[in-house]
Amino acid sequence: MWVNMAALHVLLGTLLLAVNSIAQAPGDDTEQLALRNAEFATSLYRKVAGSNDGNVVVSPLSLTLGLAALAEGAGGQTQEQLLSTLQLSLLQKPDAPDRIPQLLQSLQKDVEKEPSVRYDQGSALFAAQQVSVEATFKERVKEYFQTEAQNVDFSKTQAAANTINDHFRSKTGDKIREAVTDTIDANTQLMLVSAVFFKGQLVLPFNASLTQQERFYIDKYHIAQVPMMFRSDKYHLAYDPALKVGILKLASAGGVAMLVIFPDEDVDITSIDDELYANTYLEWLKSLKRTKLEVQLPRFSLLQSYSLKTALPSMGIPDVFQGNADLSKLSSSQGLKLDEVLQKTAIEIDETGSEPDSAPPTDPFTTNLPPRLTINRPFLFLVYHEATKNLLQIGRVVDPTKN
Repeated sequence: MWVNMAALHVLLGTLLLAVNSIAQAPGDDTEQLALRNAEFATSLYRKVAGSNDGNVVVSPLSLTLGLAALAEGAGGQTQEQLLSTLQLSLLQKPDAPDRIPQLLQSLQKDVEKEPSVRYDQGSALFAAQQVSVEATFKERVKEYFQTEAQNVDFSKTQAAANTINDHFRSKTGDKIREAVTDTIDANTQLMLVSAVFFKGQLVLPFNASLTQQERFYIDKYHIAQVPMMFRSDKYHLAYDPALKVGILKLASAGGVAMLVIFPDEDVDITSIDDELYANTYLEWLKSLKRTKLEVQLPRFSLLQSYSLKTALPSMGIPDVFQGNADLSKLSSSQGLKLDEVLQKTAIEIDETGSEPDSAPPTDPFTTNLPPRLTINRPFLFLVYHEATKNLLQIGRVVDPTKN
């Protein structure tokens, strides 16, 4: 992965990160929410990545909004499990029942206020035709969580799939065309679906004229030819000696950024999955230092779908999927439970920038240049909102030639 290794290792030696136990929890609401979101986000990623060998991308914020909306319609232990697993219980205040909805509403506005951010997301609850959804519930989840709640006729599986897919095509600007398939169970009572599309508009775009086919080492036995992008500029970089990974920040338009996490050559990418926690991510952010660097990164585009009805109970949300679920604030229908949670997430990272690239082309083979970082083995990425530090997407690229 490393070219000009001696120079780069000297550079990284000045950027060493000591990953300590989690620091005192931040005080204000925004920082508290970021910490809670990061705890759920990294837990979700570890769960999904642990059962998938290839490329992975999840959108924790979108799922948080959907599950928090569901918690609005829940009571008793069902609600407690939802809020606890989302790490939101500690933000509750008896004298401020709307505190969590208001915090999440404010966060969405912060993330989406910049029109230059191409982060299109939506979550929705789809109830069977015979389920009477409370009007107050519909209004609250739309106002606070941007989550729709509507009825569909699941007995007509193709028509139900079309209704759901039309909803998310609209939400994602036609980027996610099939959030669900017509294999929907005709006996479904309630389904939560979220879909997210992120397009990185890089502040420091890669020079398309310098992109060329190069080797990417998927594992010891498999090599792929990938379009490797190139740019020489000042980047934020860090190194975590405990995990033996480098951390590169790529800023995008509208206050969104991506951390690229690239392990040393002798480190298995899956071992980093297991060590990804909220405090790890927050310490990485603190450790970043600006330095002159040449970066080579493969162009990639991921589109992944997941059913989370097995993962979420094992994370602490079993009751909502069972016959004893308390969804009395959502509907008066007896025996109502959640049958399925689906998420479809897409990300595109290429040479596109937020502004035309004004930097003069640099020959990547010229001598006497800064250290070069060539990311040509599997890596992780974390897309986050810079102002609030909330995680929008987490993923793993094992093979950039595949979605």
